[in-house]
Amino acid sequence: MMALESASHAPPPQTGEWGAAFALLPIVATIDFYALPASLQEHTIAQFTPQIVGYLALALWSTRNRDIVSLLGLEHIKVWNGLRWGLLTGLLLGCLNTFVILSVYPHLGYDNRFLETTPHARLPFLIMMPWFICGIALFVEVNFRGFILGRLFVWGTQLSDRTPTPLVKIIAIGTSAGTFAFDPFMVNTFQHLHWIALWDGLIWGMIWLRTQNLYTTIVAHAIEVMVMYGAIRIALIP
Repeated sequence: MMALESASHAPPPQTGEWGAAFALLPIVATIDFYALPASLQEHTIAQFTPQIVGYLALALWSTRNRDIVSLLGLEHIKVWNGLRWGLLTGLLLGCLNTFVILSVYPHLGYDNRFLETTPHARLPFLIMMPWFICGIALFVEVNFRGFILGRLFVWGTQLSDRTPTPLVKIIAIGTSAGTFAFDPFMVNTFQHLHWIALWDGLIWGMIWLRTQNLYTTIVAHAIEVMVMYGAIRIALIP
């Protein structure tokens, strides 16, 4: 615990940072998606638009700020703690969510057989494990935690007289987790199971703000998905 506690004393956000409000763009794009007619929501490009907007906003933000690695929480000195605590968090969440998907949801009357036909299920096992899963975890965490959550926190701190208040933290974590859970591709692919991403996003968000160590959430995300993917593939996919 000492390692995690020492990592929690992260430096205050860089309130002189340029363009932190750009994190609002993928949030607005997500909201706008649900205002589209149902026929347009079915198109893959429309479902990926909020993420594309997020990466474009991240790219623009990164061109105007210094020390991007530090702002995202990717300093090399954080790798070891990120690996240790990410592995533990990922295993715990992976086991919990696997139990929810395979036992709790069917008991409540929800069908989980649709998971057999998701894009993830159709990919060969040796491509998904571990390469594709690790790639997804990296890009998703950079976008949703490093950029959206981190910049919302900085922007809120800038608006509150450069003081990182508890309210700023709650709003930043809740907004980023909600945007993650209601990502259009997430909802379309995982249907009623997309709610699992909400508590994942809340937990990963709290970890990132406490440690400002993005390695922890990347590893936790990857390990969790590997556990769930492996168990679900064994249980549901011939």
